[in-house]
Amino acid sequence: MKVKEAMHKGAIWVPPTTPLVELAKLMRDEDIGAIPIGENDKLIGMVTDRDIAIRGLANVKDPKKLTARDVMTGTIHFCRTEQNVEDAAKAMRSNKVRRLPVINDRKRLVGMLALGDISAIAGRDVSGELLNGVSAHH
Repeated sequence: MKVKEAMHKGAIWVPPTTPLVELAKLMRDEDIGAIPIGENDKLIGMVTDRDIAIRGLANVKDPKKLTARDVMTGTIHFCRTEQNVEDAAKAMRSNKVRRLPVINDRKRLVGMLALGDISAIAGRDVSGELLNGVSAHH
């Protein structure tokens, strides 16, 4: 199965200047746990709910003054629409990430592939292996 058949369509992204509070509200309103960060028409990072909690709220700085750039993970892993889901799952496992932005052939963000998406369509072996891989202690 291809990633485009399993992904959540219509992912959003925000610029790195987006305030931390706005990120949290967007996650709440959209019921999502991660937001890709883009600048100059290019993905440059990802902010997860965990990033907000650990790098934002547990930080000694005032969270009201923090932006996406302050808390984002700069290394961004992604997959492509035409990629096999099994290959995307391997990438998630090896990079220990629960979500991957999905890029089309025109290098545009078109969706997100999450652990739950793969669990819904893959067999128990693939799902269990992926869950063990991404949940393993870093």
